[in-house]
Amino acid sequence: MHSPTPAPLILTLTLDEASQAFFDDLRRQHFPAKINYLSAHLTLFHALPGAEQAIIVTDLGALAAAQQGPLPLQATGVKFMGRGVMYTLDNPALPALHKRLQRQWQPWLSPQDQQGLRPHITVQNKVDPAVARQLHEEL
Repeated sequence: MHSPTPAPLILTLTLDEASQAFFDDLRRQHFPAKINYLSAHLTLFHALPGAEQAIIVTDLGALAAAQQGPLPLQATGVKFMGRGVMYTLDNPALPALHKRLQRQWQPWLSPQDQQGLRPHITVQNKVDPAVARQLHEEL
């Protein structure tokens, strides 16, 4: 009998405490409660292979050791998504860091994870477009 395939891994950036609280609060207020089962997050990769977790952790440890500290993110805008709203975020070093990991993990990447990074935090999703537009205008 073979063992089941490990679940895919989702890699997110850790936010500082104040930013996490700010975005979590917005999600509590505006994300439909029945589907709001995650805290606010900035996803770097959506589906890394769980079977490669040890290598991924080692790669991330090496990357973290080479960093000069946290990557401060700047909120650069609020974007209307049709049925939701997101904050766009930026740090000049983040795209290169993401690209480096994409090159390292290329054989494992899903089509979604092969795309360029568009850093954002979704604060509302899957609502009526009029509700989303109103929140977009308020924010």
